[in-house]
Amino acid sequence: MSFGALQHRGFRFFFVGNAAAMLADNCEHVISYWVMFQKFHSAELGGFAVISHWVPFLLLSGYAGALASRVDTRRMIQLGMLLFMAVSICWGVLIATGALQVWEAMLLLTVHGLAGVLWNPPAQLLIHDIVEDNHLASAVRLGATSRYLGTLLGPAVGNGLMLLFGPALGIFFNALIYLPMLLWLWKAPYGRRFRKIIAEHEPPVRGLGDALATLRSMRKNHVILTMTMLAGAASFFIGTAYQAQMPNFATDLGHGNAGLSYAALAAADAAGGVCAAVILESRGLLLPRVPTALLLCMLWCVALAAFAQTHSYALSLTALFCAGFLELSFSAMAQALVQLNAPVALRGHVIGVYVMAALGLRFVSGFTVGILGAVVGVHASLALSAAALFVLVGLLYAWQAARPRTPRPNSALAAG
Repeated sequence: MSFGALQHRGFRFFFVGNAAAMLADNCEHVISYWVMFQKFHSAELGGFAVISHWVPFLLLSGYAGALASRVDTRRMIQLGMLLFMAVSICWGVLIATGALQVWEAMLLLTVHGLAGVLWNPPAQLLIHDIVEDNHLASAVRLGATSRYLGTLLGPAVGNGLMLLFGPALGIFFNALIYLPMLLWLWKAPYGRRFRKIIAEHEPPVRGLGDALATLRSMRKNHVILTMTMLAGAASFFIGTAYQAQMPNFATDLGHGNAGLSYAALAAADAAGGVCAAVILESRGLLLPRVPTALLLCMLWCVALAAFAQTHSYALSLTALFCAGFLELSFSAMAQALVQLNAPVALRGHVIGVYVMAALGLRFVSGFTVGILGAVVGVHASLALSAAALFVLVGLLYAWQAARPRTPRPNSALAAG
């Protein structure tokens, strides 16, 4: 069914709230990064902003996912929203008073990263309480779409807020954008206390040790293991590092100055992701299967390598659009396969480990694309990273293709 998850009234509220939260997240990045650059002109602080955003996902996502299966998921997400709002308000106060110092900026960037950990893994778990399993793949894809919408619109809205109100009032206003998610969760009839079936014998929450134990248990399920390895490899080698290097790519293409040409280049990737969701959801295309996810990731590598090597603005836009289309397709499919195959008793633990791999390892891409790019150039570093990922995913494809096929019951959901 086209847009099956949107048949659920609760998911429609979740979709809007999630998109608004991601919009506010990106607006805050635009305003705070601009203020930090104008005040400190520190490349090191910009690098710390990336590290502080993703390292908490690497260290704490496993713990957050395990905890979300044992407590009220709504309250964890609300706590994340409150931290996001508090960070925006603190930015506004420090900007308005002119008292912002480097250590204060570093502290706010770190708290912002921690708030993301309280939001992302529990939100993935909450989806299971909102929709049935037959609409889960649609819900995962549309959830990813809401994040792409926020990423696409965030820079434009953030710049608009700075132009209209200035950075201080703009970031104060940004804090209000988190309210829809916060308020909806207050009375939303979802979460642990509303579940008809609660898994028995849930493993205890042991922090990093719990993540390692979950990784060992995942060896028995090749679907979950392969998709987690795919997500981790994509984050490790490429992640979102090429987006941070977009000013460099744009300058080489002759469109490095602010304006419509640069904005189109920066937004092409997110626009491709949004189009992928609309097309795939409306046509019911690309059912979640392991080989399909692997092939889509390999095509993503080809698209990014083409973008890295071309010197044509039109071809760059096309390659980035295709990359966004393919990234949403394979990443949403991988996440759906993990969530469909995760045992109920271990669902929170498995989702936490998956988020740890899919988001936490993104900080490494700052080295594989960014630091290496300082040595060989960003065009070559992105092409080399894409080639390395292509080979690794090709090996994963060969490994899963060589596995003996085991009969599956007729009632099993599509899962590779």
